[in-house]
Amino acid sequence: MAKSPAIKFGAVEMPTAGTLVVFAGDGMELGGAARRVDEASGGLLTAAAEAQSFKGKRFATLALPMPRGLDVAALVVVGLGALDKMTEADWAKLGGTVAGALPSGPARSVTVFAETPTGALTDDQAADVALGMVLRSYAFDTYKTKKGDDPEPEPREVTIAVSDPAAASARWEAMKAVADGTMLARDLVNEPPNVLGPVEFAERAAELSKLGVEVRIMEPDELERLEMRALLGVAQGSARPARVVVMEWMNGPAEVKPVAFVGKGVVFDTGGISIKPAGGMEDMKGDMAGAAAVVGTMHALAARKAKVNAVGVIGLVENMPDGNAQRPGDIVKSKSGQTIEIINTDAEGRLVLADCLTWTIETYKPRVVIDLATLTGAVIVALGHFHAGLYTDDDTVAAQLVDAGKATGDLVWRMPLSKDYDGLIDSKVADMKNTGGRWAGSITAAQFLKRFAADSLWVHLDVAGTAMGAPNSETSRTFGSGFGVRLLDRFVADFCEDGAPRRGPAA
Repeated sequence: MAKSPAIKFGAVEMPTAGTLVVFAGDGMELGGAARRVDEASGGLLTAAAEAQSFKGKRFATLALPMPRGLDVAALVVVGLGALDKMTEADWAKLGGTVAGALPSGPARSVTVFAETPTGALTDDQAADVALGMVLRSYAFDTYKTKKGDDPEPEPREVTIAVSDPAAASARWEAMKAVADGTMLARDLVNEPPNVLGPVEFAERAAELSKLGVEVRIMEPDELERLEMRALLGVAQGSARPARVVVMEWMNGPAEVKPVAFVGKGVVFDTGGISIKPAGGMEDMKGDMAGAAAVVGTMHALAARKAKVNAVGVIGLVENMPDGNAQRPGDIVKSKSGQTIEIINTDAEGRLVLADCLTWTIETYKPRVVIDLATLTGAVIVALGHFHAGLYTDDDTVAAQLVDAGKATGDLVWRMPLSKDYDGLIDSKVADMKNTGGRWAGSITAAQFLKRFAADSLWVHLDVAGTAMGAPNSETSRTFGSGFGVRLLDRFVADFCEDGAPRRGPAA
């Protein structure tokens, strides 16, 4: 896959080679460094902007190859728009815009003057620009054998010029861990299903042990002993055996209960006996994006040495329709002891999560448990591809996740839970059925999961519209977006980590 740019931070000095990037505010307002660039080029920057009606609109770009008076191959101007309307998440989007505007060619060095018309970017803003550049540069091309006649270009060497390079570098070290976790999640989602089955996914997760994460892999015999039969029922139609992976990062105070993340990991979903239509079924390789986000989050926390106790649990299965597959009409007994009537074998992710939630809550008694799943197409009907659905009964943790989403761009929108919806999944022959029918599908799926959350502080995130197949954005040009990693890392940093700046879930 494409190599990430090498990021470093340096002083604000005029480069003598490569590409120079400067920012312009609304109305083509320039900061001090950008004005010096304009002066050095004999007013070329402002003249070109006027000729092309470039007014510094947010994320608009203007490229000037071989600008006179400067010792660089190209000059790129990126618009900031009105500074008072810039959100925290916009700085990473700005970095993605910069990466997308860089000219191709042999010149691989890039200097970014991290300055607005009112002054230098903060350390956090500069690190976010770097994050955006790295995420936008990601491409999954592992299986391409013909990549054109030209040799593959070397990765870019990016210098972000700031007032305090040391402070910005320190901030970037933590942010790079989040970038790496996001790209790990993308890699997992993008892998073809013949390469990444439950066993191979578990092996990838086990590599987190190199960062100090304690990893345990549970195989079918152990899962049977643990009575995780709802999960095993989904896997029974596949020749590829199920796995449950447990990842522990315990770097907080010993007396503090962990934060728990639980991910749906259906590595490929045919729908089982309730088979899906053929069109678009290839995208079901991404039905494990919730589990991928959990692995990416655990990577981020460990790589930046977060002062938190955290556990990630992922249920890995493949949903296939062979002669041993689960049937509509079957009744399974979950680990919790509750029985489930199978109405539709394509409503399988909630069965996997049900057993994983029960086991996680019984084992760790977490301070908060958050599950992530590409659970329903219904959430895409409700919210499109720009927000994940958020379900919880707790107003405080809901607001905290909304805040974390706004800060990172991993947006969530709170959806309702109520007994009225709960009644739609009552069964005449079992404790519940695994689907409530056509209407309110994302809500009834959440109501199903709530029955396995016991009395825990629980959150469900339906990421079907945001974690796979989402439209291109400033920071993502790939099928697997890595949605959830930045959201959960920020939630931990702000509300759960030892010494977090804001109060989080009770210990």
